[in-house]
Amino acid sequence: MSRFWKITLIVVAVVVLALVGFRLLHKPAGTASSQTAAKGKDGKDATPPVPVTVVPVVKQNVPVYLTALGTVQALNTVTVNPQVAGQLMSINFTEGGPVKKGQVLAQIDPRTFQASYDQAVSKRNQDESLLATARSNYRRSQDPQYSQYVAKVNLDTQKNTVAQYQAAVAADDAAIRDARVQLDYTQIRSPIDGLAGIRAVDPGNVVNTSTSIVTLTQLHPINVMFTLPEQNLDMVRRAAQGGLPLQVTALDRVDAHPIASGGVLKVIDNQIDTTTGTFRLKSEFSNDQNTLWPGQFVNVQLLVNTVDGGLVIPSQAVQRGPDGDYVYQVQGDNTVKMQAIVVAGEVGDSHVMVGSGLKVGDSVVTEGQFRLKPGSKVKPLKPGEVPAVPTAAELEKAKKDGQKGGGRHGHG
Repeated sequence: MSRFWKITLIVVAVVVLALVGFRLLHKPAGTASSQTAAKGKDGKDATPPVPVTVVPVVKQNVPVYLTALGTVQALNTVTVNPQVAGQLMSINFTEGGPVKKGQVLAQIDPRTFQASYDQAVSKRNQDESLLATARSNYRRSQDPQYSQYVAKVNLDTQKNTVAQYQAAVAADDAAIRDARVQLDYTQIRSPIDGLAGIRAVDPGNVVNTSTSIVTLTQLHPINVMFTLPEQNLDMVRRAAQGGLPLQVTALDRVDAHPIASGGVLKVIDNQIDTTTGTFRLKSEFSNDQNTLWPGQFVNVQLLVNTVDGGLVIPSQAVQRGPDGDYVYQVQGDNTVKMQAIVVAGEVGDSHVMVGSGLKVGDSVVTEGQFRLKPGSKVKPLKPGEVPAVPTAAELEKAKKDGQKGGGRHGHG
């Protein structure tokens, strides 16, 4: 039985080998030539050119920005508190509305303070009458007609009485001024031009000096506070010493479009935060359109320099590889090569500045890179240009080129 199985296995092996040999001997000749299917009779690449968008490297003045996250801060924030105690009679401002410096915001019952003021005025009138009598007596005692009948001690007493009532009148004047101030405090006035917040107390309540009435914020101008890494400190200080204030732009946090421009750098803080390795800066915006709001987060661009004659290309032309950044550069024969570059910085939202690797006038591919490899033939197109529809003759030629390259198959 074992011999039978041995013979069977040998027969199967011979049949398999025969089948494999037959397939190898009758392999189509076109398979061997598939690696050159895209070649013509002259050996050149017959693949149609790849349509790509191409732009030249241009030279322009490039602004250099430092970017940071900033917080909008009101130029002045004032919490309005009464300076005297009493019943709040009325609120004279609109919540969320603008207020002017000196505007009456609220009224406290003034009757008690009016009475104190009237009392101080009456006391001064009384002391002025006594002062007038003392002066009259003193002048009469000095008259040569009566002086011989006035003792020296009485003359001194009258003189001192005049001085005493003069001091009393001066004290009364001070008391009147104090009473006037207390009476004026019953009208709570705005100390700044600004915007009123939500009121914290209602009319009818008894308030005192610790009671908050409302918080006012000044929006024109307004500050934006931000921080930068300490390695940028020397660059910022050198730029600030140029004479002109550094320009600052505030961008929206969501889509990074400018919401406020024309800001200027006002203050560089005098110390570095040792816990974060950053330093603080304060910028100021006119905020005429109220686009900045206290407490708002914004992206900040600080202009620190302008590079004259920087090389600029669209950012979509830059590809990232394991060895760094590169672009597909179009050569004179409309083939491409991978050109390594060094990106020196961003130019706006859509371009970058090239530090090395390209020169003015070089052409780089901005669209269609996914179909390219070094040496690929391309058909350069301008931005927005659409490749022309192939003609019937071009389609026929491409078809024939494909048949010449790999359409015929030989048999062994």
